[in-house]
Amino acid sequence: MDEEPRNVKDLLVEAKDASELMVDLAYAAVFFDEEKLAQEVERLEERMVEHLRRLRTMAMLAARSPEDAEGMAGVLWIADAIEQIGDAASDIARVVAVHLGLPDALRRDLRHADEMTARVKVREDAAVIGRSLRDLSLPTETGMWVMAIRSGTEWEFDPGPDDVLSEGDVLLARGPEEGVNLLRQLAGAPPLPEPPGEDAPPLSELDRAVDILVELKDLSEATVGLAYSSLLFNNRALAAEVGALEARSDILHDELESWVLRAAPEARDPDELRGLLRLASASESMCDAARDMTWYVEHGEPLHPVVQMALEETEETSAETVVEAGTPADGRTLRDLRLETETGMFVLAVQRGPRWIYRPRGPFMLRDGDRLIAVGPEDGAEELDALCRVAPSPAEVG
Repeated sequence: MDEEPRNVKDLLVEAKDASELMVDLAYAAVFFDEEKLAQEVERLEERMVEHLRRLRTMAMLAARSPEDAEGMAGVLWIADAIEQIGDAASDIARVVAVHLGLPDALRRDLRHADEMTARVKVREDAAVIGRSLRDLSLPTETGMWVMAIRSGTEWEFDPGPDDVLSEGDVLLARGPEEGVNLLRQLAGAPPLPEPPGEDAPPLSELDRAVDILVELKDLSEATVGLAYSSLLFNNRALAAEVGALEARSDILHDELESWVLRAAPEARDPDELRGLLRLASASESMCDAARDMTWYVEHGEPLHPVVQMALEETEETSAETVVEAGTPADGRTLRDLRLETETGMFVLAVQRGPRWIYRPRGPFMLRDGDRLIAVGPEDGAEELDALCRVAPSPAEVG
């Protein structure tokens, strides 16, 4: 299905796609207590380890002199950061894989707090077999967006409309809870079992714990994604955003640990809270690794020429804007605005209050106060501003 990466650039893109998916799947495994999602994280980690081995080998082979070897330190620095992100995602997934504790009441609230990430295997005689994603129109028919397809040991990240589904394919999709069973029905899979009922008194301030976990998930996705983007675009502004997000992760880590300590006396079994401590620590480690990845970009340090070729500067730039009330963007979806077509700008992330939404999709509706981070041509940034901000009056212009 996919071709093996052949050079440093391809390996970095592969690592980017894999680690972003690992972050999403790891949190989803915890939120929805899905061991099969945790297993997919393990598979992705094995693949990533092999690609990082090749990346390190290429880096060493490219060093022709002591000066080259010193310059290649940047490549190895990036590889180490990628590995740390993968390790942190695996640590989160192991909360489920090794049955560390997590309160059932908290999971019940998490199940409804965010979009679901689902793993669906295409069964024999399923309606989707032999049909392309374009033909199936899954986002329209089910609300679910396919993030990746695994066929045996091969992966297709961010599959396109012409990808055709086959029996045995494993779909990793994201969308509303009600869309999961619709997708499972099309894939010939049985519906999800109902979540267990409540059999223990609720813990105090449970809503705050849910809020922290959801924010940690969103923030981790945004931090990892923006770190890679800062490398791919060699953009210091994006690297600075990663630093700000990493600082926020420290605060959330402290808050979640504090909540666990306060909740322990009320818990039926304090051991049920162990998973939260693991999750808080791994989330912060992930954000720390993403911050480390951006060091060379943030400090304007040159990378080795082989990396500069792989991550060569494009004509694209990053842009930041805030949606203001009454503007064309306020209350409209990204699909309606056709931002990529009309402005050439691709929205990397949206900050809404304390929450971050990384790579928002077409149905995502913008609201007054949303902060957008996008990449694209310089003139596209001005057009994006025109859609999101109130035009100055003639007096202000004068």
